[in-house]
Amino acid sequence: MSVFVDEAQVHLKAGDGGAGAVSFRREAHEDMGGPDGGDGGRGGDVWLVADGGRSSLVAFRDHPFQRAQDGARGGGKKKHGKNGDDLYVAVPVGTVIRDLQGSIVCDLSSIGDIWLGARGGRPGRGNARFLTNARRAPRFAELAELGEERWYDLELKLLADIAIVGFPNAGKSTLISRVSAAKPRVADYPFTTLEPHLGVVKVSSDTYGGYDDFVIADIPGIIPGAAQGRGLGLKFLRHIERASILLILIDMSNTAEMSQADQLNAILFELEQYNPYLLERPRLVVGSRMDMAGSSVATDSRIEMAISSVVGRGIDQMLFRLNSMLKEVRSSAVSSATGDTVAPASGTALVPGAIPGQVSATSTPIDPVNHVVIHRPMPDGIMISRGTDGIFTVSGRNVLRAVSLTGLDDTDTAIYVSRKLDKLGVDKALKKAGAKDGDIVRIGDIEFTYYEEGSVAGSSSPATTRKRQSGG
Repeated sequence: MSVFVDEAQVHLKAGDGGAGAVSFRREAHEDMGGPDGGDGGRGGDVWLVADGGRSSLVAFRDHPFQRAQDGARGGGKKKHGKNGDDLYVAVPVGTVIRDLQGSIVCDLSSIGDIWLGARGGRPGRGNARFLTNARRAPRFAELAELGEERWYDLELKLLADIAIVGFPNAGKSTLISRVSAAKPRVADYPFTTLEPHLGVVKVSSDTYGGYDDFVIADIPGIIPGAAQGRGLGLKFLRHIERASILLILIDMSNTAEMSQADQLNAILFELEQYNPYLLERPRLVVGSRMDMAGSSVATDSRIEMAISSVVGRGIDQMLFRLNSMLKEVRSSAVSSATGDTVAPASGTALVPGAIPGQVSATSTPIDPVNHVVIHRPMPDGIMISRGTDGIFTVSGRNVLRAVSLTGLDDTDTAIYVSRKLDKLGVDKALKKAGAKDGDIVRIGDIEFTYYEEGSVAGSSSPATTRKRQSGG
């Protein structure tokens, strides 16, 4: 029996880039040829894709680790390393992705929505790329950039046209089993349903003949205090958020523990406490379990119709009414989408700096033209901090890349690194941060001694401006 899981964690590891090669042409008649080291391949990205064939996050319960392929190293004769393959991880439609601090970073609410969860490492350039008129024989190449590695929390909010809402034992499971092929557990005691169930309902169409269909969800029973988490209420209530219509069932039987008015008032109160917007959602209030009601039962004026799922009373009329309401909702949604004001596309990232609608340059298993693609760019600026040990730490993607070279002990390499860091503005940033002559500066795994430009200690050569102390 499959298990429904609506919360999970996933660990995404993008592929590492491939290192560039240090190589020189050595041929029969050219033993002192120039550099011909090729570039490495880029690391594969990890994408999360909303898949209509997935209905649960159970796949991540035992297998949370997802890793893309690494890029290959470059080779001699300017051979380019093979790029790592991207990894596409399927998640159910309606999956909300949060960082470990609880902030929503993406909402994959439509089939085919795709989001870049971890970006592959950039490849290193081979020594052939560093050939200049002044540098005829570069003996260094770039090392590869590591792929991003991140943990995310996944939360599934079911996508259903209609959500059945009511107190435990109000007849929700009996109803969905009556109108669809769903087979939830049914029994005459509270909390029979401990997880949501989806069913597809077919209704005779009043427009073109044939049938219309819609998806209905059986939400586990809501009790007073659900909005504060009582009885796993928060886990259940979130599955109501995406439903177009709320079908509220009121227990009309003579065994109901609360009156009709108290049931309805309590349900509306819990919905409002959880999300006030839910009260604006179209809803149909239906009296249930009429086969167990007394002959002289009085009906609350807010109850629009009554049914009995056991004997089939009023079921067809209720489904016809729900189908009509759903058509109105869908018609309104189409009108809004084609009007002057267009609603935000599903799958839009909720983090600052995200670029919605940008298509991946690599091939994808879906048509990127018809779906939202989200990239989350990494900051390239310079960030400087000072630890309690007095060491200045410089970070930033471009800065780390500038020192990720082979042969840092070589003078030519040290000169190249010095000029590159100066061009990036590291010297000015360190001076602004309060660095003094003789201070230790750490960039990645490498430590340097800082000397202000023009000082006596740092005037002998560019190489001594950043003397390597340790590192790999």
